[in-house]
Amino acid sequence: MRIIDHDLLSIQEARILVENAHEAQKTLATFPQEKLDEIVECMAAAIAPHAKELAVMSSDETDYGKWQDKYIKNRFACEYVPANLRGMRCVGIIGKDEKKKIMDVGVPMGVIVSLCPATSPVSTSIYTALVAVKSGNAVIFSPHPRAKKVIAKTLDIMIQAAESCGLPEGALSYLSTVTPSGTKELMNHKSTSLIINTGVPGMLDAAYSSGKPVIYGGNGNGPAFIERTANVPQAVRDIIASKTFDNGVVAAAEQSIVVDSCIANNVREEIEKCGGYFMSEDEAARLGGMFYFPDGTANPELVGRTAEELAKMAGFAVPAGTRVLISQQKYVSEKNPYSREKLCPVLAYYIEDDWMHACEKCIELLLSERNGHTLVIHSNDEEVIEQFALKKPVGRMLVNTPAVFGSMGATANLFPAMILGSGSAGQGITSDNVSPMNLIYVRKVGYGVRRIEDIGMGVPEGNNFVPVNNTSSNSEDMQMLQQLLEQILRNLSR
Repeated sequence: MRIIDHDLLSIQEARILVENAHEAQKTLATFPQEKLDEIVECMAAAIAPHAKELAVMSSDETDYGKWQDKYIKNRFACEYVPANLRGMRCVGIIGKDEKKKIMDVGVPMGVIVSLCPATSPVSTSIYTALVAVKSGNAVIFSPHPRAKKVIAKTLDIMIQAAESCGLPEGALSYLSTVTPSGTKELMNHKSTSLIINTGVPGMLDAAYSSGKPVIYGGNGNGPAFIERTANVPQAVRDIIASKTFDNGVVAAAEQSIVVDSCIANNVREEIEKCGGYFMSEDEAARLGGMFYFPDGTANPELVGRTAEELAKMAGFAVPAGTRVLISQQKYVSEKNPYSREKLCPVLAYYIEDDWMHACEKCIELLLSERNGHTLVIHSNDEEVIEQFALKKPVGRMLVNTPAVFGSMGATANLFPAMILGSGSAGQGITSDNVSPMNLIYVRKVGYGVRRIEDIGMGVPEGNNFVPVNNTSSNSEDMQMLQQLLEQILRNLSR
């Protein structure tokens, strides 16, 4: 009987993939922006006809969400995103200021390792591949085991198209024998430059311990505050549409509703009109007990289920057509499952006396998970909106728009992205909507615009510095600079 050690196979494959990617990236780094753009267009054109097929396959393989909504995400990634990438310069000379005589040069990071989620496997893979190549980087994917077949098929289509357009072999690849050991080998390899972890929290500590920069697009437990000046019917419609999209698997979706007490009854009525069901304490306890295992890990079998399916699993009945299950809560705590992220159409519901108390509740919710991701406020009071923007520990704040669609740049003018950084609480290197510009570093070029004599540095004579008289510049800035430099020179001469 032959025993196959999948860990060893995965580790060996990971080493080969990184070494090949490292060599391929050396060639890729020499490509001008125009050539990179040509490859990106080839990739997008090749994958677009498969958007529906891959959505169905994704839903079937993972058993998460709705294929119809995954189809929308896939089209967003392969049609809308490429349109917004056109004209963007990421490598070579990307900025020049003739007046100040400075120049910016975009330089690729190198080899990127991308950990893809099972919740949005196709759209995330498409997006990551496009922005990585756009910015001149090689990228290696570590697929989620629950979605490895659909991710492999997606990438095979894009790899064939990209290489036919001139992408160096090995610059776009994926781990086929997927194990935690192989993924760790990818991240720890000396030639890996950057790690993108998109919603795989189980590998986050390993990513950080690699010593590489990490972009983390993960959980965020985002609340939606409906303030007293809001358009309540519109706010409720936005929240329900967002939370039910793909049955709630998008991490940016609302996790809680926080309501100003003076409009709480009105909000509840609107929620019920839109298919929301307020659970009893007993029903909420039965469902809440299913969200997490005793060790604190999330139960994956609840992810992407419909509200009616969730109620049936918990053993209670809801009216036909129920779209969202809601549990009214008072407190936020680690032991309360409704205080945490729920990747299904379930919302916590909090009533607060005023916007200041609501502000504190939103902060508690955001901090209850380890990073701030996305916050929504529905309000027409600009002062309240500004106070929320100033105080919230969150990556992005959206105003009067659905969280899912606003965060990805569909209903708000944020960069259209399928990777949303969660860096506001020290997790990851950015809280941006991750774009190709997050995958480069910028080399600064500064031309000399003043002579050493112009700034009063003087010329050295032995151990003494003799300042040069310069009466041509009497500005306060020049005087301050001259004083500072003279002090530096005195210290150096000691």
